[in-house]
Amino acid sequence: MAITGKRTLLGRVFEAPAIGKMAPATAFLVYSTLILWTLVVAFPLYWILITSVKTAQDVNAGPFFLPWVDFTPSLHAWKELFVFDYEDTLRSYINSIVIALLSTLLCVSVGSMAAYALARITYKPKFGNILLFVLAMIAGIYSTWKFGVDWKLTIAAALAIWFLLARSVGRFFKKSVSNGDILFWMISQRILPPIVTVVPIYMMFQNLRMLDTHLALILTYTVVNLPIVIWLMYDFMNSIPIELEESAQLDGASRLRTFWEIVLPLAKPGLAATTLLVLILAWNEYILAVFLSTSNAQTIPILVAAMNAGERGILWWSMCVVIIIMIIPVVFMAILLQRFISKGVLLGAVKG
Repeated sequence: MAITGKRTLLGRVFEAPAIGKMAPATAFLVYSTLILWTLVVAFPLYWILITSVKTAQDVNAGPFFLPWVDFTPSLHAWKELFVFDYEDTLRSYINSIVIALLSTLLCVSVGSMAAYALARITYKPKFGNILLFVLAMIAGIYSTWKFGVDWKLTIAAALAIWFLLARSVGRFFKKSVSNGDILFWMISQRILPPIVTVVPIYMMFQNLRMLDTHLALILTYTVVNLPIVIWLMYDFMNSIPIELEESAQLDGASRLRTFWEIVLPLAKPGLAATTLLVLILAWNEYILAVFLSTSNAQTIPILVAAMNAGERGILWWSMCVVIIIMIIPVVFMAILLQRFISKGVLLGAVKG
């Protein structure tokens, strides 16, 4: 609805021309602030881009900001990385893509199902049975370490002993844990710094002869990031109206079909945001990768660290090239998932 009548110059500048629109002065202030903040945020990316086409003299004699004005661009850093170090760069890049994507896919798949189960199914495991399971596993690990028994045999024996004990004495245990306790225990595993667990993980994969393999990194990244997926997706699963699932079950849909055709489409915003977060964590992971990989499964962060520890010192122009190729997949995934990260998808899903 437009505002009628004659207005003064100040009125035209500081008053909104219509409901839902900003006044010219307000619009100028808002867009100027947004443009200024965009320049501040984008400047580091611009600096990395122009540094990747600088020579050593330009980097040391700078700062230079404008190509072909302050300095003459050079592709020597790109040639050095993609011509002379072509094999190491390509192998590290492909390894990072394969490991990050597969671990993210596995982590999000398992984590979303676990979050749905915790949101919709009530669990009451006996605390005593959990304690018996832990003791049986410790006994199996000790047997493998002390007597040199095959780990597959000890794990099978430990599971059999735990099953028999749980069936025989489990009914005497009274105290049980709830879904909230399970959820808190899962996220507590992420609170633990990875550096604390990296030595046991290294020894485990060493005994399994899986060091410097893609599978070792994929499984490790999946387990490390799984608590984050469960914690984030749990809230999204809880926000989905349960009436939709009940209607589907009344029509004969199974729990799995309900999860796949009803829950997941409604949880796309949370699924997209969680996938992007886990992908970034797996893509940038360094501590676990430096222990579990040497050459065959070397990732991009390891390549950057090797460049920092080189005999010639830190080559900023080469590092900028690596950083640029590192952020390309993450930016691509962010653009791909952007349309799913929105609010209000569930509005109107249930009639009032």
